[in-house]
Amino acid sequence: MQTRAVKVCDRTLVGTEDEVRLSFREKIEYCKLADRLGAAVIQLNPIRQKRIDSLLIKSISTAVRNAVIAVPVDLDVMNMDETWEALKGASSARLQVSAPISSVQMEYLFHRKPADVRDTVSQAVRKCASLTENVEFVAEDATRSERQFLSDMLKEVIAQGATTVTICDDAGSMLPDQIERYIQELLQDVPELKTVTLGFSCANSLFLADSCAFSAARAGVQELKAVVCRNDYISMPNILRILKAKGGDFGLHASFHAEQINQIVRQIAILFQRRGALPAGDAASADESSENMLHADDTRQTVLMAVQKLGYDLSQEDQDRIWDSFLSMSSKKATISLRELEAIVAAKAMQVPAAIHDLQYSIHTDHTLGAMARMRMMFHEQTIEGVSSGDGVVDAAFLAIENALGRHFELDDFQIQAITEGREALGETIVKLRNEGKLYSGRGLSTDIVGSSIMAYINALNKIVFEEEEA
Repeated sequence: MQTRAVKVCDRTLVGTEDEVRLSFREKIEYCKLADRLGAAVIQLNPIRQKRIDSLLIKSISTAVRNAVIAVPVDLDVMNMDETWEALKGASSARLQVSAPISSVQMEYLFHRKPADVRDTVSQAVRKCASLTENVEFVAEDATRSERQFLSDMLKEVIAQGATTVTICDDAGSMLPDQIERYIQELLQDVPELKTVTLGFSCANSLFLADSCAFSAARAGVQELKAVVCRNDYISMPNILRILKAKGGDFGLHASFHAEQINQIVRQIAILFQRRGALPAGDAASADESSENMLHADDTRQTVLMAVQKLGYDLSQEDQDRIWDSFLSMSSKKATISLRELEAIVAAKAMQVPAAIHDLQYSIHTDHTLGAMARMRMMFHEQTIEGVSSGDGVVDAAFLAIENALGRHFELDDFQIQAITEGREALGETIVKLRNEGKLYSGRGLSTDIVGSSIMAYINALNKIVFEEEEA
């Protein structure tokens, strides 16, 4: 029997920040684990906050060695150029054009008529194909669309340069045998699909997504979109195990590291549990999110207990500063998240003279060599320098600082977010370092995300140096 390869693609990080509660650095760590697991493609969120999202895409692109990095584009030319600029450094990159295909979603969610959707998608695919040969069209809600419209749309995008076409059962309402027949009939209606890579995505509404995925693969699908540590779509660990156990009976095989599945999935589970990123739909997630909020009427003791749970051991003077800042913030908003509380701690607690100052740096990125950073700074009155490579520009910068100081620091957490909007958006970075069991945090603000990250790291280091020299 002739065998056919089935690629399993990862879409775990696709979703809102409420659904994927991982920090900047944790997302990079996750992608490295998914790459080791054998994901053929790792899909990211589209660019929404240009500086932050572009930096994340660039960092992941240099950290991932084997998987294709795929990023969706908005249906306008400027966003396509921005997305490709951030993505082009990856060893293998893909632009995705997604659009709803069912009448319900086109008119009520996308607010466009079918003919307008077809023309817009056609132009978007053509533009993406001018930037890269690896272009994917994602037919959202395809299983509820009108068959003739879907067939015409697929023929059009393939003619315009799409090399991968993904069919989505976003409702998750079809049974495995229905999916198999649907794919077989679609291949008959659109012979052009045999010239491209055919993908499949399925929601897990009936808890049959894994079975539907295997049925789709039997019918001719070559790429399956899956998730790890979530239960709302096809499960990557499950479908890999199914392909390993039963794929050979149907001439199917998947290229992945079977012996590492359990180990890597455990590492990923720990990563998600550390941030409380529970599977979508899990009732516990709502409870946990409420526990991660402070309220304007909370007492001083409640606030300081939350600070202690975050891992900080503060002096009485710093506790007073934190409480005053909390009162100021709570007068303007009803709830304060733990991330906002950490920003208060980083900005107000343990302010010290800068032993490390007058920093100068240069950073270079390359998709073959990764990122390289060179740092020059003053340590008290002495000039010191460090050079290092890393998994992304931020990692390289942190390692170069450590190289200059001649010592290593444990990075406990790294958070990055925009606090203003627009082209000159101000980015805030919180860095948490652990030294001899104690937690130190630093805060950086800049329109340059790399710059704010370095500022936050240096701020935390100065607190460590001050305590060591005062001891």
